[in-house]
Parts: sequence; C-alpha cells; structure tokens
Amino acid sequence: MAERQITGTILTDSAIHELQTIFRGEVVGPNDAGYDAARRVWNGMIDRRPALIVRCAGVADVVNGVDFARANKLQVAVRGGGHNVAGNAVADGSIVIDLSRMKGMRVDPATQTARAEAGLTWGEFGHETRVFGLAANEGLVDTTGIAGYTLGGGIGWLTRKYGLACDDLLSADVVTADGRFLTASAAENADLFWGLQGGGGNFGIVTSFEYRLHPVSQVLAGNVLHQAPRAKEVLRFFRDYTATAPDELTSTAVFLSAPSDPSIPMHLHGTPMICISVCYVGDMEKGQQVVQPLRRFGSPLADLIAPVPYSALQNRVDAGLQNYWKAEYLGGLSDDAIDAVIAHVEGMPSPLSQVEIRHLQGAMGRVGADETAFGHRDAPYIINIIGMWANPHMNEAGIRWASDMWDAMRPFSTGGTYVNFMSEDGPDRVRAAYGANYARLVTLKNKYDPTNFFHFNQNIKPSVK
Repeated sequence: MAERQITGTILTDSAIHELQTIFRGEVVGPNDAGYDAARRVWNGMIDRRPALIVRCAGVADVVNGVDFARANKLQVAVRGGGHNVAGNAVADGSIVIDLSRMKGMRVDPATQTARAEAGLTWGEFGHETRVFGLAANEGLVDTTGIAGYTLGGGIGWLTRKYGLACDDLLSADVVTADGRFLTASAAENADLFWGLQGGGGNFGIVTSFEYRLHPVSQVLAGNVLHQAPRAKEVLRFFRDYTATAPDELTSTAVFLSAPSDPSIPMHLHGTPMICISVCYVGDMEKGQQVVQPLRRFGSPLADLIAPVPYSALQNRVDAGLQNYWKAEYLGGLSDDAIDAVIAHVEGMPSPLSQVEIRHLQGAMGRVGADETAFGHRDAPYIINIIGMWANPHMNEAGIRWASDMWDAMRPFSTGGTYVNFMSEDGPDRVRAAYGANYARLVTLKNKYDPTNFFHFNQNIKPSVK
C-alpha cells in the first residue's frame, strides 16, 4: 500500500481513494494535472505546496473534507477567492478546502436580500444584483472573494453610506471544526454570528452568506489627479474636505503612477501622482454640488468624475504580482502625519505600488464598537501601504520600504489595523486588529474551535487546547 509522509502524518493512497468515493467535487494532489494552477493564489509572493486540494461542489464536500482532515491529523487551509494578501488560502503540507467552485446565488428583489455561496467573487456577485438595481458593500477589486472580505469586515465604496459588508450580513451557514453544520444569525447561534462579523475564518468554514442589499445602480465617481509635487496641499485639502463630507460620499487619497488615460498628457503617463478618488451614492444633482470643491481645488491635471454604473468602481488587479501590505488606522491627518506620508512615498519601490488614505466613519462609525467583532469604528482614516511589484528580486527592498513607512506612520495611529489589509504580521497585530473585542473572540474560539483547527488565518488563539 502506497504511503505519503505529510507534515508528520502518514496518509495512504487508500485513504485518499476513500475520500474520492464520497466527494462530488475534485481531489487534486501534487502529481495531478492542474495542481499548480489549483495552489496558485492572487499574491505572487505566495508559493506553497499543499498535500491535497479538495475542490468542493457543495456543503457535503466541505463536511467530508473537514472530517477527513481531522481523522488524518492534517492541517487545514480554507480557500474562497484566494485574494487575501497574506496567502492564508494555501499552506505547505495541508489540505486546502477550496470553495471556489461553489458559486450558487439567489437574489430576492422583493426583500432586497441575496443568498450567495462562498466561492463567489464580488464581480460575480454584482453581476447578479445589478439587474435588479441592487448592490452590496462590495470589494474594491472584482476578483476579491466575498467570503474573506465579509468575514474580515469589508470596507468598500458604500461604507460611509451603508456601513461594512459584515453589517449587512443577515445570516451565514457554517461548518465547524467538528463537522457540524450550523446557521448563525441574530436569532440563532447569535454568539457565533457576532464573531463572523469581522472575526475572520477563525470559527468555521462559512459555506453561504445572506446579505441585505441596497438600491444602488448609478453613482457619481472617479478621480481628480494632481502631480506629486502638490501632495502636501492636496492632502491638507483632503483633510478639510472630508471633515464635512456627507455620508453619501466616500473618498480616498491615493499616491500612484499616472495611468495611461487619454485625458492625461502622454508624457506624464507613469509619473508620480496624487489623486482623490470619490464615490457619491444618492441624488446626482446633489452629488455634483458636493464634488464641486474637489473639482475647483488647485487646477487638477485631470478631472475624471462622472456618473457611472456602480460596477465601474471595481478594479481589476493582475494576479501573480508580488504583494506586501501594511495598514494602520489613523487618528487624523495632522501636518506631521502628512509630512511623514510624503517623505516615504518618494521611495516607492515600483510604479505598481500605491499608498491609499481612505476616509471612514459615517454609517460604519454609528455601529457600536462591541456590536460586532469588527471594532475600531471611530477611526477617521485608514492608510494602506501597498507594496506591489513584478520582479521577485525586488522583494527585500519592497518589504523594507513598506515596513519603514508603516513604522513612520505608527505615531499617528489609533493603535489598530484592519485584518483584510494585513500580511503575515504576527499575533500582536491580530490583537491590535480586534482591540477590546479580542478577549470575547478568544472565548468564542474556545467554544467553537478549542484545538485551533482553523489557524491559517489572522489567528485568534484559543486559551484551552
């Protein structure tokens, strides 16, 4: 009988064959065609070799995958969209429970709700809701999976108007570490439901989500671009502009290289820029008034704000690039904080890299800090330092740049960070991400996953094992 040595566990071919006989999806091993494609995730910096990848066709496959892993003492990674920068969807020597083929969805336009399986991306989700003139608080990139994004909180273009993605979560179906199938909602397994609203994948595998939707079809959105030497005055304007912004307006200041857009002179393509990106949700005439100060300020190089379909806001970022991110909630944008940003932006390692300062609060901030696992709702801004480049030989320099800039921004932090923007930052940063809610999350982990069966995530360690 053939045997395979996997992270200290003997896994026989007969055991794998037994799994295949009860599995409706696909079981992929290192010697199978498609293995390399199946283990690949969005962040090109992640190159891991799981022992098995089980591509689930439904909930029964998820339960069987969990039971198989537990019986064979295998470590488990869970893949939804595979878009998370930390690469937790795959792990060396593990079994990957891959949900990416589970894409069932039903929209109920009468109740303005949707039930969606965990393998959907936000681009796929939006394709179903747009026909009804409805939307969720979706991810900023269309290939982002709905599962990890929602479980981590979900900051998007509708956050100031409607809150976080996890605030619109009505219920979730979950497979726990002991193979049970539970439904979590405000009325059923309410403690688990609280933990799923921002607590990540620590408590089980969510197989489907029920969302509240919002009537959104057209928005007023786009960018106003300025050349980088004007960054200090642009950020000061952004600080003052956001101080009085209505909830309908979400905005972000972004340092980037100028895109190849016909509205920008060709000789400036690829040069450093600072832009303010906006999305106004509501009456278009009122929105035009709200964005007028932005359009008038400083004779921008390009004004690309226009009424567009909500779907136009989702970007596509190429998979396979090297990514290393650092993020921090900011207590404000003082002149010193602005100076620190500008000083480090100049060292960006690649024209693909960006630094985003996103304005928060609004509806997000009106939910109590302990009403969901997602805390830090009073932070006015979050900075995301996006190290991105194509050549792996740049990894050391790129990581150093992002880390140095993060260190420089720490004095202006609220002390917290956002799990969906975290690379592999360690347990102290996980604690910082949850703040005062961390102890309650540990209690929840003790109840639903006391052995830390689900630990390839921004991990909340149980206190009993």
